Amino acid sequence: QDQLTESGGGLVQAGESLRLSCEASVRTFSSRAMGWFRQVPGKEREFVAAISWTGGFALYADSVKGRFIISRDNTDAKNTVYLQMNSLKPEDAAVYYCNTARDTRELRDGQTLSTWGQGTQVFVSS
Repeated sequence: QDQLTESGGGLVQAGESLRLSCEASVRTFSSRAMGWFRQVPGKEREFVAAISWTGGFALYADSVKGRFIISRDNTDAKNTVYLQMNSLKPEDAAVYYCNTARDTRELRDGQTLSTWGQGTQVFVSS
């Protein structure tokens, strides 16, 4: 069974940066697209970014384009996907989750394959 563990959240001021990590215990990690989502109370979980299994292609939500960068490490020792978040805004505050899919477009459309982890909380003060 897939297991996803997010970390790296915290409290920052607007304009600062954070780097989130997602460690994936997924048997086919290197052949899956990976993505980040976020959710605030009372709202649906929304797509943030996705990266192809090779790492050569990425998709971003318009709200984070130019500020966030998704990357991944497919080595045996570190099945990890990262989200570098720069120029953070108060509206970026949310619980951030990662998940997998067959390709980046499925992630963009919310068609995920893995069980959701606990997420990591990001707070951004103005």
